Amino acid sequence: MEYKDYYQLLGVARDASKEDIKRAYRKLARKYHPDVSQEPDAETRFKEINEAHEVLSDPEKRATYDALGSQWRAGQEFRPPPGGGFRQEFRYSGGDIPGGRFSDFFASLFGGGIGGFGEAFREGRGRGGFGDRGEELFRRRGQDQTAHVELSLEEAYRGTTRELRLETPEQEPDGRVRHRIRTLKVRIPAGVSQGRQIRLAGQGLPGGGNHPAGDLYLEVQLRPHPFYQADGRNILLALPVAPWEAALGATVQVPTLGGPVSLKIPPGTQSGNRMRLKERGLPGTPPGDQYVSIEIVIPPADSAAAKEFYRNMAAAFAFTPRARFEA
Repeated sequence: MEYKDYYQLLGVARDASKEDIKRAYRKLARKYHPDVSQEPDAETRFKEINEAHEVLSDPEKRATYDALGSQWRAGQEFRPPPGGGFRQEFRYSGGDIPGGRFSDFFASLFGGGIGGFGEAFREGRGRGGFGDRGEELFRRRGQDQTAHVELSLEEAYRGTTRELRLETPEQEPDGRVRHRIRTLKVRIPAGVSQGRQIRLAGQGLPGGGNHPAGDLYLEVQLRPHPFYQADGRNILLALPVAPWEAALGATVQVPTLGGPVSLKIPPGTQSGNRMRLKERGLPGTPPGDQYVSIEIVIPPADSAAAKEFYRNMAAAFAFTPRARFEA
């Protein structure tokens, strides 16, 4: 496999600060994001800079990578020593995850599920000569994995089942890494919120010898909704209201994730007023609430009759909406 120069990919020096790396990554991510970029190699470049950022933004991964030395050049033939990787996180291959899976070079350093390469470097063993320590590394608990699962708010509210396709790196006897696809059916409980991690014991990478497998952590990502917004377990909704409903008061139907409910709007309600629907958010202990923000919508003056109505209304009301600005 080819050696990857992560510093070169991000266009930063080897002694770049964490802020320098973050700045360079954000600039390149905006340039090469496949959804917006016109560059012919945008998808490939976006994967490369995501991989570079994954390593250089993590102090332990960066230390492991730097331990290879600065004599390597991009594109140079590279073969990792026996003993595997220093895997910290693994990507879910079944969804729309930015950058997709990482390269074989990354997997050879961080994806073997054995933890040996990084630890051997920290023990001062360089690029070879693992000896008894290398054998010991094969006899430990498997590494944990992190995958991402994307849900709609409706799925988060009621719970759902997902079938995940996971790519698992496996170490071959010659030190090379190959990827095996496995399918896992997972029950997502009702009430999960953005960023929530669901632990699946024993579903991570296999352990060495008779040692147990690691765990799989599913991190929930909620898709944007046409009219709801999630704030933890609470749900936010902007509710359009006619001027006469706000002025005179009304009882209106309000959508919630659990179905429509009636909401009483008091007379004289103004735009921006907020009302609470108790326990109408995502379920949990305690359940979330739904907060409704009033948004007064003005009918268009798109006919002669409508224009005349507005003129009559202006004449009938002694009302100056900007009176507080007048000293």
